[in-house]
Amino acid sequence: MTDGAARSSVRGMQTEAMVMMATGGPEVLERKTIELAEPGPREVRVRVRAVALNHIDIWGRRGLPHFRYEFPHRLGADIAGEVEALGPGATGAKVGARVLVNPGLSCGACERCLLGEDVFCRHYRILGENTQGGYARHIVVPDANLLPMPASLSFEEASALPLCFLTAWQMVVRKGQVRAGQTVLVQAAGSGVSSAAIQIAKMHGARVIATTGTEEKAKRARELGADEVIVYTTQDFVAETKRLTDKKGADLIVEHVGGEVLAKSILAAAWGGRIVTCGATTGFTPEIDLRHVFFRQVAILGSTMGPKGDLFGILRHVEAGRLRPVVDRVMPLWSAVEAHRLLEDRKVFGKIVLAVD
Repeated sequence: MTDGAARSSVRGMQTEAMVMMATGGPEVLERKTIELAEPGPREVRVRVRAVALNHIDIWGRRGLPHFRYEFPHRLGADIAGEVEALGPGATGAKVGARVLVNPGLSCGACERCLLGEDVFCRHYRILGENTQGGYARHIVVPDANLLPMPASLSFEEASALPLCFLTAWQMVVRKGQVRAGQTVLVQAAGSGVSSAAIQIAKMHGARVIATTGTEEKAKRARELGADEVIVYTTQDFVAETKRLTDKKGADLIVEHVGGEVLAKSILAAAWGGRIVTCGATTGFTPEIDLRHVFFRQVAILGSTMGPKGDLFGILRHVEAGRLRPVVDRVMPLWSAVEAHRLLEDRKVFGKIVLAVD
């Protein structure tokens, strides 16, 4: 259990939140007072100071068949704040500590969890998806999901880290097996995952080619470390990737757009190349010519989040200055409706962060 919804009979507290009572457009988000139970065994209550938006918030708000809601539902996976109260037996946390919340929830006891493969736990969930999230002043989470915040970061910067960096690390390092000297094509550079993937690939010595839709976003991608940027609104990214790699193609492609972009990414991949995908923001059913997959031995790998333990190493790289969160803008939590519209309209580079007063 991660909040008071499943323990409604237990004495708790009231707090304010942005909730949805039904799925739909941004307008379904509304400010309400909610009931929050006291932390249970091995749980803590966090005073949320910042929560970052992700595309999972958009899908959750619109509604998908695998989502299970208990209304009022709260979105929000990426949370930074302060520990406010400890439940019985909670360890590794002190009241007043500044913390990040790891957004992945799992049972912690099954074989996959104990192997450090919690993303394959049968009970795996992401905060704000099939459980209540952080669009609120307070949230109750397992103590196992807390990490100390890097001292150099603000709450807003810290909240921009967990989901996108865990996802990008698994895509580039674990699934993509990036190596120094390889060429990595990162699609849609302005997204949170891609802005993290550019940095991670460069840190591992790869040459990075990024795609984006505007010259302004291209400039920001270069500032993050992209060696080359393809503006896909005026250039064909397959032809440009081939030109930039002397017809070889990209060794690794980081993709979360889906639709035609995934289909064309196969053509942009090198023989024996890897495509790692974690989303489908423009379409779930691409038309693929399988001859380009099996004859050229291109691997297409699915990816969702990453093991909890990886976030510790990621934060060490952040503290050392090798990786950094990319915050496009900070808005009040109570402006979540406008924030959702900006994210849907792709008027963002990096993350929108909602500050919680």
